Amino acid sequence: MLLSKELLQKVRLIEITTRKVVDDVLTGQYRSHFKGSGVQFSEHRPYVPGDDVRHIDWRVSARSRDPQIKKYDEERELIVFLVVDVSGSENFGSQGKLKSEIVAEIGGMLAYAATHTGDRVGVLMFAGEVEYIVPPKKGRKHVLRLIRDLLAYSPKTKGTDLEGALEAADRIMKHRGIIFILSDFIAEGYSRQLMRLASKHDVVAVQIKDQRESDIPDVGQLLMCNPETGEEVLVDTGSYQFRKWFDEYRSRVEADSKATVRTGVERLQIVTEEDYTDTVVRFFRARSRRRKLR
Repeated sequence: MLLSKELLQKVRLIEITTRKVVDDVLTGQYRSHFKGSGVQFSEHRPYVPGDDVRHIDWRVSARSRDPQIKKYDEERELIVFLVVDVSGSENFGSQGKLKSEIVAEIGGMLAYAATHTGDRVGVLMFAGEVEYIVPPKKGRKHVLRLIRDLLAYSPKTKGTDLEGALEAADRIMKHRGIIFILSDFIAEGYSRQLMRLASKHDVVAVQIKDQRESDIPDVGQLLMCNPETGEEVLVDTGSYQFRKWFDEYRSRVEADSKATVRTGVERLQIVTEEDYTDTVVRFFRARSRRRKLR
């Protein structure tokens, strides 16, 4: 993929800013939440005074006639998968940045946090269908490649098949891992597949929103374009018919986004005009505290 000078500068800027956030505050939050209890059984060893008796394997001890302790090793590597919405609705932004740019920046931040702790990161991009997959790998060059692809990729299909993307992620992720879904969640019919995915993996729904998607003021005649289909229509934003349609549209979108809550998946909501860095850090801190209380 040939990159313009401007795009290369954006990639470099995202690298610098996201790496600083990861180094300063995010790595610890990521590790404590996703790696803290990531342990797996390694072997048995004889009990020695001072060991936690709760770790004694009584069945094995009975067979060997000596107390045996279960030894665990921390899982050093997890698979992190970013399921990224690149449909037309992501190319919208009323506050200086497009939703797709926010997605690239947050994706870069999450990728750095994962590779910083030794995990591999992969990406699945989808619009009307799954269009592009980057297998999980480690390293700075790989993270830069992911940021570049998230910034530069242009969808080939129309619409948003979130359900199909979740099904594909389910097939790809053979072992338990971490899945971040980065989307505006303007889609339908995905809740059942989301619930299935969450039963196997640690899933976080990162919803990217823009203020104008839920608040269109009365400004008279306005030419509106559907970014998913390219269809344009002239509307009267003050008319009763338009206000009724818009209220119904907002209700549908809100109902669909609440489907993530019903499935047990936690939702991190990012609004384009806000400083998302603080929002992401607060989210991880809150999850870490809840984890410790369990």
